[in-house]
Amino acid sequence: MAFDRKLVKHIDWGIVLSVSAILGISLAVLWSASRGMVPGDPFYYVKRQATWMLLGGAGLIVLLFIDYGLLAHASRYLYMLNVAILILVLLVGTKAHGTKGWINMGPFLFQPSEFSKVLTILTFSSFLSTREGHIHTWKDLLSCFAYVAPPVLLVLLQPDMGTALVFGAIVVGMLFIAGANPAMLCTIAGGAIGCLVLALVAHFRWGLPLPLEEYQIMRLVVFIDPYADGQGGQGAGYNIIQSLVAIGSGAFWGRGLGQGTQAHLNFLPEHHTDFIFSVVGEELGFVGAAGILALYFYFLYRSLRIAYEAKDNYGTLVACGIVSMIAFHLLVNVGMTIGIMPITGIPLPLFSYGGSAMISNLVAVGLIINIGMRRHKILF
Repeated sequence: MAFDRKLVKHIDWGIVLSVSAILGISLAVLWSASRGMVPGDPFYYVKRQATWMLLGGAGLIVLLFIDYGLLAHASRYLYMLNVAILILVLLVGTKAHGTKGWINMGPFLFQPSEFSKVLTILTFSSFLSTREGHIHTWKDLLSCFAYVAPPVLLVLLQPDMGTALVFGAIVVGMLFIAGANPAMLCTIAGGAIGCLVLALVAHFRWGLPLPLEEYQIMRLVVFIDPYADGQGGQGAGYNIIQSLVAIGSGAFWGRGLGQGTQAHLNFLPEHHTDFIFSVVGEELGFVGAAGILALYFYFLYRSLRIAYEAKDNYGTLVACGIVSMIAFHLLVNVGMTIGIMPITGIPLPLFSYGGSAMISNLVAVGLIINIGMRRHKILF
C-alpha cells in the first residue's frame, strides 16, 4: 500500500518531541549511572542503548507506512506468533535473575515478553473491537480472559510476576474502554489482589508453595517495611533503602549530573536498569524528576487524545492499551524507587537500559503516531 504524503501533516509532533526529550535525557542519565561499570569505556552502555534506540526508531518509521487497520486483519497470525515466541523462550531460553525470559542471540539477549505486550494489545484490540458494547455479563468477561490467558500463563511459567502484572493492567484498561462494567472490573481486580495477599500470608505462615523464587516473593512484600530485612547489603529491603537514600540526598536541585554517590560507589543496585529513576532523583533532584514525569504525562495526554479521535474502535483500543502499558510501567517503577510499590523488575519505559524493552516501546509509540496520522479521512 503506497504511503500518502498527506498523512504527514497529521503526525502528532507533541508526541515526537516529548519522546525525543525523554530518550535524550535517558542517555545522559545512563552515561552518569554506568560510566564506571566497564573499565576503559565509560560510554559502553550508552552506545548499546543508542543502538537499540536507532533500531526501535527504524521500526517506528517503517510502521508509519503501514495502515494500522491491516494489523487487525492479521490478528490471528500475530496471536500465534505471540504464543510461539513465549513457548520458545521456555524451551531454549536463558535464565537470569531467577527468570527464564531471554533467548541468547550472540551479541544481545532477546526478551520475548517485552514484544508480547505489544502483540497482546494488537490482538486483544481486534478481539474486543467486534464485541464492544456487548461485555455486560460474567460470561462475556470470561471469554475475554480466556483469550488472553495463554500468553499470561506462559509469562508466569518463566516465572515473571512483574510482566504478568503489566498484562493485567493492559487487559483491565482495554476492557474498561470497550465498555465492560466498571463494578465487575473492580471486583475482579480486588479479588486478584485479595488472592495474592492470601497466598502470601499462607506462604509465610503455613509454607504454601508459590511458583516464584523465595527472593522474588520477598520483593513483593518487603516495601511494607524495608528496614526489617535490609541490613548488611544482603536483605531484600536493601534496594529500597539505598534508593530512598539516593532520592533523599538529591533534595530540590540535585547533586548534579555525574555527581551522585549512591550509583557511582555501587551502593544502589541495578542503577542503570530498574532503579535508574533513583539516579535521576539524586543527580537532578526534585526539579529534574518532576520535569521528566511532566514529559511522560504530556506523552500520555497526547496519546489519550489520539485514542479519543481515532477513526475506529480498533485504533482507540490499541492506543488505550499502549497508554495502560506505559502508565502502569511508570507508576510501578517510580513507586518502587520511592518505596510505595513492590520491587517487580518493571523498567522505566523509554528510559531504563535494555534492548528488547526499548525497541518494543518505540514500536508502541509508532503505533500511537500511526493511529493519529490516520484519524482523519484523506480528502482530495
